[in-house]
Amino acid sequence: MDFLSGVMRIAYLGPGGSYCEMAKDEFLDKFDFYPAEEPLNMISRVVDFVDQNPNTVGVIPLENSIEGTVRESSDTLVATKNQNIKILAEIIIPIHHCLLSKITELYSITGVISHPQALAQCHNFISTQLPRNLAIVKATSTADAARSLDGYNLTYSAIGSKKTAQLYNLNIVCENINDDPTNQTRFALIGDYETPVTGNDKTSIAFSTENKSGALLEILEIFSKYNINLSYIDSRPSKTKFGEYTFHVDFDGHVRDNIISKAIVEIQEKSRFFRYLGSYAKFAAKH
Repeated sequence: MDFLSGVMRIAYLGPGGSYCEMAKDEFLDKFDFYPAEEPLNMISRVVDFVDQNPNTVGVIPLENSIEGTVRESSDTLVATKNQNIKILAEIIIPIHHCLLSKITELYSITGVISHPQALAQCHNFISTQLPRNLAIVKATSTADAARSLDGYNLTYSAIGSKKTAQLYNLNIVCENINDDPTNQTRFALIGDYETPVTGNDKTSIAFSTENKSGALLEILEIFSKYNINLSYIDSRPSKTKFGEYTFHVDFDGHVRDNIISKAIVEIQEKSRFFRYLGSYAKFAAKH
């Protein structure tokens, strides 16, 4: 893809075997570019790496269909020093969690390690199929959980993918243990590049308003005025004053569309804080 022709490095939440690595591979295949790879162990470090290094893109999880917004991603993305860091593309990866261990017997498992989101997505399995006194250990990623098993006794397990099991030579004790079989995670490719208009785009922004009656409604009415489809809205603490929030919004259209650009100007005028987070093609599943 021409708009990514200058990319030299790609950072992602690692280590190898993570769902984020799968998303990274999908992005590389989709846009047919193959930069040097930089696996990092925290979402914030991926964003910071892209923020501090030119000619770099990153892959981070944005949203899970069960657990919702990945807070670390939204908070760090909106706070980059380089205000041109934005979402360049999105992809949706089906999540099929497995219970992985060096042993094969489910009844022998005494502990489980994984990322907090994976643990939450497998809550029913953990609470009904594993011991009540189960030791639960949080990790920075599903792949890091699998790798860390070397530091625990043989009865500990990790939650991860089949790819994770293969990479770390682990047994798949149980497959498809996530509570919802339709579990999916949306990942973003981020960087300081300009995306083309495709005709099937979405735009992401973040903003805060004055803490007064009707302030948010005034901004939402702008979307109605221009007949813009608002597809997502979420609020996050502003981290500047208790009780004040930053709103994250996705809506149809590209910033280069005339209507969208007019709407954004009006939203900026009514916002105390505003951050453009990118216009990019909506994800289209392969058939």
